[in-house]
Amino acid sequence: MPEKTEKPATETTTAAAEDRPRRRQARGERRITQLLEAAATVFATTGYTAASTNAIAREAGVSPGTLYQFFPNKEAIAIELGGRLMHEMRQSYDEVLSPIDPAVTSIEEAITGTVDRFIEFNCLHPAFFVLMHGPDIPGRIAEEHDALHTTLVTRVETLLAPFVPDAPAPAVTRTAQMCVGIYKAGLELILAHEGAEREAYIQELKDVLLRYLRPLAEGVVY
Repeated sequence: MPEKTEKPATETTTAAAEDRPRRRQARGERRITQLLEAAATVFATTGYTAASTNAIAREAGVSPGTLYQFFPNKEAIAIELGGRLMHEMRQSYDEVLSPIDPAVTSIEEAITGTVDRFIEFNCLHPAFFVLMHGPDIPGRIAEEHDALHTTLVTRVETLLAPFVPDAPAPAVTRTAQMCVGIYKAGLELILAHEGAEREAYIQELKDVLLRYLRPLAEGVVY
C-alpha cells in the first residue's frame, strides 16, 4: 500500500494563512447582510427619518459598536441598501419591460405581467418605497432614483412602441410618463393596505392602466 504523502509544514501554514482572510471576508459579508436586513425592517416600520443606528443594531441583535465597524452612520446604511434594491429593480426591468409582439401578447397581458412583477417586488421589499419616496432621504439615493425613473420610462416606451407603431416619439414618451405616474400613485395606495383590500387596489390599478392604454393601442387617439 503506497505511503500517504504529507504536505510540507510550510505549505500547510501558507494555505491556512491565505484562507483566514477569505473566512473573515465571508463573515463580514454575512454581517453586512444581517445589518441591511435589519435596516430594511426598521426603515419600513418607522420611516427613514425616525430610524436610528441604535434601532437597526437592536433589530440585528448586535451592539452599536459592531454596526459602526461596517457603517459610519444611518445614511451609509441607507445608501448601501438602496443601491442593492435598485440593482434588483433594474433586473426586473430587464425581465418584464422588453419589446412585445402585439400579435402574441395583448396590451392587457402586458399590463398584468408588468404590474404583478413590480407590485411583488415592492411588497417583498417595503423599504424600497420608503427610501425612494420618503422625505429626507440621502441625496445620493435621490439622484440614483431619478436615474432609475428615467430608465423605467425608457423601458415602458420600448414596451408600448409596438402597440402604437404610427405614434410620434414625443407622444409615446408622454404616454410612458403618464403610465409611470399612474403606477406610482397606485403603488402608494396598494402598500397602504393588506390582504383582500390590497388585491382590490392592485386590480384597480390594472383597470385604470388598461382603460388608458387600450384606446391608444386600438388607434382611437393619436
